[in-house]
Amino acid sequence: MASVVALGNFDGLHKGHMTVINDAVEMAKRLGAMPFALVFKEHPLGVLKGETPVCLFDKETRASAFKKTGVTLCLLDFNDLKDMTPEEFFNEIIIKRMGAVGVCCGFNYSFGKNGAGNAELMRELCENAGIEFSVSPELDFEGEAVSSTRIRAAIESGEIELANMMLGHPYSFKLQVVDGDKRGRHIGAPTINQKIPEGLVLPKFGVYMSKTTVGGETYLSMTNVGVRPTIYENDAPSFETHILDFSGDLYGKYIEVSLFSYLRPEKKFDSLVQLEQQIKIDEKKIRERAEVIKHIYM
Repeated sequence: MASVVALGNFDGLHKGHMTVINDAVEMAKRLGAMPFALVFKEHPLGVLKGETPVCLFDKETRASAFKKTGVTLCLLDFNDLKDMTPEEFFNEIIIKRMGAVGVCCGFNYSFGKNGAGNAELMRELCENAGIEFSVSPELDFEGEAVSSTRIRAAIESGEIELANMMLGHPYSFKLQVVDGDKRGRHIGAPTINQKIPEGLVLPKFGVYMSKTTVGGETYLSMTNVGVRPTIYENDAPSFETHILDFSGDLYGKYIEVSLFSYLRPEKKFDSLVQLEQQIKIDEKKIRERAEVIKHIYM
């Protein structure tokens, strides 16, 4: 079956990316084709310069997000393609491999060796081949372009509301629950622990208002990002989430957690009693804001 291909990095599927994805879905419907997104397995900068930007998505979250869009994710090996000229990339990948009848990309898309090709060249190549083409313009938020770089910076500084507005959805991760020390149970706040994979953007250390999805149901929760200094001296950074109004064993399962707002910095308490008191204060704040969050995201 013929295809319509969306071209781009699509790290995080932010609002700018979604204009390209949505164009591809609509074009595919109109042309009776299948929509695909072509994405490199590895970031080109990592191959060319050894400087891979941290990702907005873990693998599970990316797969789930693309599935929701209706676009099939097609992973390409950058090493196999990095020396192709723009024309070779177009002929070998767009025409021969994908059988494209339509192509969609963003205004700043580049392709081919050394990024020699741009959106205008892609338009010209498509027109010459009789392929429909669509380019999405720059999407701005508060006077600046929406970009993965800008979203990463917001997440790393704890400005999670800003990041979520540019993403168009909550910053989320879907990671396996690992065995913890179970100390949370003794202070009335059992938690799930999830290791932060290498290469994933690291939010500012602290406690966040969050939601957790379990078996298709969503629950308000609080998530600590950091090293748990009250309990450990040199713990590796992790996500530790207390799910409100939920009980059950989630060990070994892949659980999705979404962050909404930054409540407070991570702090080392003098005792577990003080930590328990602070958790109760945090939970009270979360419940007070629950209706707003449910209206927006849940």
